[in-house]
Amino acid sequence: MTEPFAVPVTVRGYETDVQGHLNQSVYLNYAEHARWSLLKAAGISQSALIGRGVGPVALETTLRYRRELVAGDEVEVTCAFAWGGGKTFRMEQTIRKTDGTVAAEITAVGGLMDLKERRLVAEPWEYFKELAADPGLFGL
Repeated sequence: MTEPFAVPVTVRGYETDVQGHLNQSVYLNYAEHARWSLLKAAGISQSALIGRGVGPVALETTLRYRRELVAGDEVEVTCAFAWGGGKTFRMEQTIRKTDGTVAAEITAVGGLMDLKERRLVAEPWEYFKELAADPGLFGL
């Protein structure tokens, strides 16, 4: 198995709460940033998705907080897609400090929605495979 895609992020002071640690909602922003960064690295733009009449949708997200993050912490946010049958796919993500400490684990279920019909498309991996310059980043 190859290493998951990863992007670096530095925790900014304005993202912290009154206790001085990263606000809970920002973890989801980091996960979303990694997902869109993966799409970009694979050669898929938002306009390309729209041009095909589809858009990614989040259906379920589970976030497990493991260790706190504070302003100045440097982390790596990973993203790996897992494909099954049907209309949905899973994304496994980890937010890890540079010393290897896992700060959070995110598991998400997503799909691609037909923007006209407002329904999930069948076999979403086919769209990613077709649009990507590097489908290997998606495990395809």
